Amino acid sequence: MEELLEISPRKVVQVIFQAREKSMAEAELRAFIAAMNDDEKASLVALTWIGRETFDADDLEEAIATAKAEATAPTEDYLVGMPLFADFLEAGLEAIGISPSEVEEDFFDR
Repeated sequence: MEELLEISPRKVVQVIFQAREKSMAEAELRAFIAAMNDDEKASLVALTWIGRETFDADDLEEAIATAKAEATAPTEDYLVGMPLFADFLEAGLEAIGISPSEVEEDFFDR
């Protein structure tokens, strides 16, 4: 399922980390998301939707397509304004079989 993602798990973990530190780094988080390409943004939104159970993990491809088709607001505004979006991202990664803690360990080891 990871092969369907159009964003690296490492980037998703970076967003989760920055989102949890949002009170200190909201501007940086917004800038980081805004700098992503449209495919990465759609994957980020799709993972959030899977994490909050709007879509099933098996529907990742459909969730990405829906995120692309329905994008009307800047992704950074949509996600940062969503309560618990970091938790949803983490749950979305887990649902598609990626361990956020393993990616996080790799992220911090570099």
